[in-house]
Amino acid sequence: MSAQASRYESDALPTETVDVVVIGGGAAGLNGALMLARSRRSVVVIDSGTPRNAPATAMHGFIVLDGTPPPEILKRGREQVRQYGGRIVFGEVATAEPAAPSAAGDLRFTATLADGRTLTARRVLVATGLRDVLPGVPGLAEHWGHSVVHCPYCHGYEARDEPIGVLATGPASVHHAWLFCQLTDDLIYFTRGTDPDSETRARFAARNIRIIETDVQGVVNDDGALASVRLIDGPFVGRRVLAVATQMQARTEGLDGLKLPMEDLPDNMGCRFASAMAGTTEIPGVWVAGNATDLTAQVGASAAADALAGSHINAVLAAADTDAALAATQKTTG
Repeated sequence: MSAQASRYESDALPTETVDVVVIGGGAAGLNGALMLARSRRSVVVIDSGTPRNAPATAMHGFIVLDGTPPPEILKRGREQVRQYGGRIVFGEVATAEPAAPSAAGDLRFTATLADGRTLTARRVLVATGLRDVLPGVPGLAEHWGHSVVHCPYCHGYEARDEPIGVLATGPASVHHAWLFCQLTDDLIYFTRGTDPDSETRARFAARNIRIIETDVQGVVNDDGALASVRLIDGPFVGRRVLAVATQMQARTEGLDGLKLPMEDLPDNMGCRFASAMAGTTEIPGVWVAGNATDLTAQVGASAAADALAGSHINAVLAAADTDAALAATQKTTG
């Protein structure tokens, strides 16, 4: 269990087979669990306690909850899942894999936690989210989620009218520039070895976006706050906020046994779990939803996707339960 997770009370891990195990305890996983628990499904959420937005002070872009600290959203989400009988278990999944089917032929999966505890479930919902990989610029990581940001919708308004820099990491950074120049009149694009084409340069000039092609050596602090960017040849460029298009990697730890297909995004933007409608995958009995498969989804979209996946899982289980009941009836009457 992580240090962060240990601060929260963990429910007991059930010994009986449950309907669904949700791997991932962020807003997405909790919303999927909520839908299932409200349908009176037995559901267990395995939460590693390391949400993607942990460094952020507030969540934005989700009506009613806009400005709410992420820990508060998770606290309220856990309470609501528990209200309907769902369980929250803190720990890290070491392995998840198919198990022997039930006597009636229904699917079974086993999840084993890092501390050795095991859980058997009929279906699996993967909501592990993603990991942001920052470029290797010294000093960048310590400001991540505050003055080093990736999303203009999550953090942009709070950075309005500040001197903003875009640290280029690839083609997506050009798109970043268009979005962040809506928020400030003082925007610098650090090319970092990329080479914007002539059309992009003309468009930058039309929007008064300055270009610096000298490579970046590091980020400079001023009493803990981001103050400037140090260039490789020595000069400093004052910036209070840096926008960085991260490489986004779906969190796959412990899930190899499920054999879920993966997809690489273009332009080295990252890697995701492949999924279809309602989070269905090529692996029967396993769903994936939220940032683990939609890398650009914000909190609201991720939560909505897992709600849809949860309702779809419930429908599939309802059909399986009916098939089992019919088979039992026919066996008795036969």
